[in-house]
Amino acid sequence: MSVWVHTLVRNEEKYVWFAVMSVIDYVDRVLLWDTGSEDKTIEIIKEIKKLYPSKISFREVKQRDIYEFTHLRQEMLDSTKSDWFMIVDGDEVWWDSAIKEVAGVIRKKGSKIESIVNRYYNVIGDIYHCQDESAGRYRIDGKTGHLTIRASSKKISGIHFSKPHGIQGIFDDRGVPIQNRSKKKREYIKHPAYIHFTNVRRSSSVYLDSKVPKREMKLKYEVGNSFPFDFYYPEVFFRPRPSIVPSPWESISNKFKVRAYIEKPFRTFKRRFIGKDRSGY
Repeated sequence: MSVWVHTLVRNEEKYVWFAVMSVIDYVDRVLLWDTGSEDKTIEIIKEIKKLYPSKISFREVKQRDIYEFTHLRQEMLDSTKSDWFMIVDGDEVWWDSAIKEVAGVIRKKGSKIESIVNRYYNVIGDIYHCQDESAGRYRIDGKTGHLTIRASSKKISGIHFSKPHGIQGIFDDRGVPIQNRSKKKREYIKHPAYIHFTNVRRSSSVYLDSKVPKREMKLKYEVGNSFPFDFYYPEVFFRPRPSIVPSPWESISNKFKVRAYIEKPFRTFKRRFIGKDRSGY
């Protein structure tokens, strides 16, 4: 059973190296497409390609809106020649044991199952803090939290991407989301598989055309739980990297902490009385 990875990025200079390098030794190919980075993301991708010229398929593509993002996901899927594919975004850094387990499950049971569910840590503020599990709103098979489907079989009839970025999902030929298909054809990875950096700054570039700071709309000012002192971070963080790759070991500022504590009561109220479960891949 072969496995290809889909990584679609824009301005991910802080974590794209770690994300790709954390999985590349366990998969057959990585489709690594950039949608218009203005920071050092492309330079870092080229460093990765130097090390894995036959595994990295790099393209620069255009994404003008949230709908085109979905079209690009579909184009990646249409270009995939493997039995299975995985979504690994440029801000998701995997543990060796987790990606090895996923790849092992696919190669052992890939002809009998359709998807693999995993949990993850959602970083808040900096690499030393994570969001509480109760903040996770994704729901699969009656379970709710920070969980998702990152690996899917291409044998699912009519498998395709649909809906705009933000509510995007993977569906079969009847329009059924893959997470709503037979539970019997789904495998679970017990331990969290990766650290997700979606809610922190992921680029040093400052402004978009609208003059809104890049990633500001994704940045969440929230009080996170401290990882234990002996927390075992993904191994890739401790391996050699080019000087162009920023260090991940940065702490949150006092300004962030103040704003996070101010906003904490509002976030707690929203999650308790307004927030709803989300069913998504």
